[in-house]
Amino acid sequence: QVQLVESGGGLVQAGASLRLSCVASGLTFENYNMGWFRQVPGKERDFVAAISRSSSTRYGDSVKDRFTISRDNAKNTVYLAMNSLRPEDTAVYFCAARRYTIPTTRDGNYWGQGTQVTVSS
Repeated sequence: QVQLVESGGGLVQAGASLRLSCVASGLTFENYNMGWFRQVPGKERDFVAAISRSSSTRYGDSVKDRFTISRDNAKNTVYLAMNSLRPEDTAVYFCAARRYTIPTTRDGNYWGQGTQVTVSS
């Protein structure tokens, strides 16, 4: 079965950087489009960034120019480099995989279990 395992979250101060990783198994990684979403309690899971099988990228408006998504097909891993972190970036970050389209919406994705990112002011 498909498994996505995130890591790299933590507690940082505003302005700091973090890099999240998501290792995928149970699928042919290079055939999947990958993405990152985030969720705070009581709110919907929101799109953050996505990368296609051909490595084209898309970003949510709130993270453009601060976050960078990348993938390493040899390691079955997708990354999210987060710079200039703000308190409003605090959330649980989820990795997503989708076979035929880029995962910019919540429907039709495989999901990881999430990793907590907390940004203090």
